[in-house]
Amino acid sequence: MKKTLTLTLLLTAALLAARQDTSHHDGVNNRGDHVMGFSHEKATHHFLLWKDGGVIQVEANSADDTETRDAIRFHLQHIAGMFAAGNFQAPMLIHGQTPPGVPVMIRLKDQIAYTFAATGRGGRVLIATSNPEALKAIQEFLKFQIADHQTGDPLTVSPR
Repeated sequence: MKKTLTLTLLLTAALLAARQDTSHHDGVNNRGDHVMGFSHEKATHHFLLWKDGGVIQVEANSADDTETRDAIRFHLQHIAGMFAAGNFQAPMLIHGQTPPGVPVMIRLKDQIAYTFAATGRGGRVLIATSNPEALKAIQEFLKFQIADHQTGDPLTVSPR
């Protein structure tokens, strides 16, 4: 009887956790669509860790979808400027919390470079620093993005 009750409680807790995770991810997607100005269903996000920082890359899923491509470029240019100024309101709105690393990235904003680059289907923001504390914060931020957007990107550092 105790084993059955324990098993039932464990299964119930697992189902509730899965439901909360789905609800959180749905919220990230819905808030993201609003903040970014394009549908997450029409684009693919990638967050990559590099030895000197990392990259935020977003591409339209269809080469013919110039509306999404242009919205991605506008958003990422805006993000690069906001981040450089120490403004991380967009990720806070999308994720419903302050992502890890952000307080340090704000404090060390003058030691981090954010560079927008257009790609064929969208764009990317290259994030670079030579400051070890800023680098750790950038990679914490990007790892959080990988997890919260469920991109499946590697959590390991790659050379550029």
